[in-house]
Amino acid sequence: MRSDKARNREAVLAAAGRLFDRAGDPDEVSMDAVAAAAGVGKGTLFRGFGDRLGLIRAVYDERVAAELSAAEPSAAGPADQALDLLVRTWRFKRRHRVLSLALERAGYGSPYRNESYAGLHATLAGLIARARPGSPAGFLAHSLLAAVRSDLVEHLSDQPPIDVEAGLRDLVGSVFAEARGRPAA
Repeated sequence: MRSDKARNREAVLAAAGRLFDRAGDPDEVSMDAVAAAAGVGKGTLFRGFGDRLGLIRAVYDERVAAELSAAEPSAAGPADQALDLLVRTWRFKRRHRVLSLALERAGYGSPYRNESYAGLHATLAGLIARARPGSPAGFLAHSLLAAVRSDLVEHLSDQPPIDVEAGLRDLVGSVFAEARGRPAA
């Protein structure tokens, strides 16, 4: 990658990240605003990222790589690994709420159609299948991920405080209950 192209990419990602961090709503961050904040032309954005969704994905993927994917390998069991992943995902989405909402809203009209969701789903489905062979692991993984959707994170931010992590612990416990020798409800 040419140095000016790499420099522009870094400037655009940093500017878009700052704008999403300051915004109250994803729709407040336009391509025009990103181009102006990065000091580049709008054509540079489209050549580098394709469209607004491509830009959102690039900013999101950069942050996921820096923060969420950095988990240490664990000797913990599948239920503990699933809980850790969901708690880290919740915290990430709370920290990056507008960016997370932007990605889920822009995911071709569905929060389920983006690479980040697909990766989380595959990881959770694998953990469930390992702990509960023969279970509907794919469906159960979707069900767990529903608890960390960005729109839920956003909704609960306006509600009286609740212990989200305790709720996630109970939810994961119920999904993995058969694997721990307890009958599922």
